[in-house]
Amino acid sequence: MRVMILLKANEDTEAGVMPGEQLLTEMGAYNEELVKAGVMLAGEGLHPSSKGARVRFSGSERSVTDGPFTEAKELIAGFWLWQVKSMDEAIEWVKRCPSPHEGDAEIEIRRVFEAEDFGDALTPELREQEERLRAQSAAQQ
Repeated sequence: MRVMILLKANEDTEAGVMPGEQLLTEMGAYNEELVKAGVMLAGEGLHPSSKGARVRFSGSERSVTDGPFTEAKELIAGFWLWQVKSMDEAIEWVKRCPSPHEGDAEIEIRRVFEAEDFGDALTPELREQEERLRAQSAAQQ
């Protein structure tokens, strides 16, 4: 199963405070463990919400709001995409993560939908399209 690991933002990440050499070294070693174990598929840090935008959908209307956004604890500062055998395995890996912030930090784990999760709504034609798009995307990287 694939899971998305979401590192919650805080006041420092929203202010654009960059991690120091020690945390970068610790995270680099942790990411290396994840890669060697065949767990990590992707992972990146994100710029603060002040450099982002939100698009709100209301029927056929679209409205854009530029950042920054309030409630730093509800925002995301970074992510990993992992391939694991179970949610328990993902939890164990997250528990081994270096503390990403000074003081309190929170990391959320969310399961990624797989094709079989959609049942009959994902017709053979839609399944073929999904597989084709994944292959094209992988070839472009």
